[in-house]
Amino acid sequence: MAADACMMLLARTVAWSAALLTVIGLGHASDAQAACVAPSKLFAEKWIDGTLPQEPPTQVQQLDQDSFVIRQSVQTNFEAPFLYLLFGRDRALLIDTGAEGGRIRPTVDRLVAQWLAAHGRRSIPLVVAHSHSHSDHVAGDAAFRDRPDTIVVGLKPSDVAAFFGIPHWPDGIARFDLGGRALSIIATPGHQAAAIMVYDPRLKILLSGDTLYPGRLYVPVNFLTDNRASVERLAAFAAKHPICALMGAHIEMTSEPGRDYGHEASIHPDEHPLPLPEQTIGELRAGLQEPLNTPGQRQVHDHFIIVPVPARAE
Repeated sequence: MAADACMMLLARTVAWSAALLTVIGLGHASDAQAACVAPSKLFAEKWIDGTLPQEPPTQVQQLDQDSFVIRQSVQTNFEAPFLYLLFGRDRALLIDTGAEGGRIRPTVDRLVAQWLAAHGRRSIPLVVAHSHSHSDHVAGDAAFRDRPDTIVVGLKPSDVAAFFGIPHWPDGIARFDLGGRALSIIATPGHQAAAIMVYDPRLKILLSGDTLYPGRLYVPVNFLTDNRASVERLAAFAAKHPICALMGAHIEMTSEPGRDYGHEASIHPDEHPLPLPEQTIGELRAGLQEPLNTPGQRQVHDHFIIVPVPARAE
């Protein structure tokens, strides 16, 4: 890379990092004064999207020194899910283990080793949890079950509620402290029975799984009432907590408002940004109040599409 290009990249990275540190309260501005970085500006790099002949099996981008977003390549699985690894002083939390065909554990092990080295540590416990229990988010679980100092949370609502201490599932909200970094765990059954969202007050980011992301929001018709109730709870939470962005588990929308990729698309040119603004919670809430009893119908919004599907067991 030419020297001028290197300097430009360095300047852009420094500016982006400074803006993000201000947002999360580590810069000069106070939490009350800090403005959110635009969702489209949160990541310094373009996500791998299958448009090149070859791409790595995973891509990692940092939100800060303790927060990592991992994408599984669409060339390994059309779902191309996003996973999240958050570190605190006492433990780390991995949300999801990817879809079939993924090689997630080597990436996680590398990130943990790098974090430990940077902090002069020899070990840290790892909790592996899930945004929900569909196969494209739990396929890598087996690779973590024999990992030392690691807990893999179960896949049923009772498992999730018991581990995080969610009172009166799904109505209660649990506090899960990583050590100097207390997360909120919000039960959001509807897309799937064991679905949760994770709110990080440090980054002011809500990890929203498959309940809300730039793509097709599948709602089984027998769980429509549950989904509506979950989004009502989410809206009530959002009214009391600052949210700079929601980050879900997929991108299925293009950069053109209301336009998605075909099902099982093998490439994603011109993707919608991963982060969504807080206002999309209200859009989803309003959309779910409309009649949605016909499987296959599509309620199209700029950032997502609500799609009722036939009844499911869970």
